[in-house]
Amino acid sequence: MALQVTNLTRVFKMKKDGKEITLTDLPGMPPADVMKFYAATYPELTNGVVQGPVVVKDNAIYTMTTKAGQLG
Repeated sequence: MALQVTNLTRVFKMKKDGKEITLTDLPGMPPADVMKFYAATYPELTNGVVQGPVVVKDNAIYTMTTKAGQLG
C-alpha cells in the first residue's frame, strides 16, 4: 500500500459579535503574522492568540481568540 501525500489548506477563523468569521489565508506567513496582519482590520486581535491547528479533512484550522474581556 503506497502512502498518499496531501497538502492541508490553512483556514483562519475568529468570532466577532457572536458570529464566526473565516479569514483568507496569507500563504508563506506564519500563523502569528497572519493574525498581526488582520489586527489592522480587527483591532481586537492586537492582543489575541492563535490556537491550533486542528485538522479536519484536508483543512488545518487555526482559531484566533482575543484576550479582551477575560479576567485572570
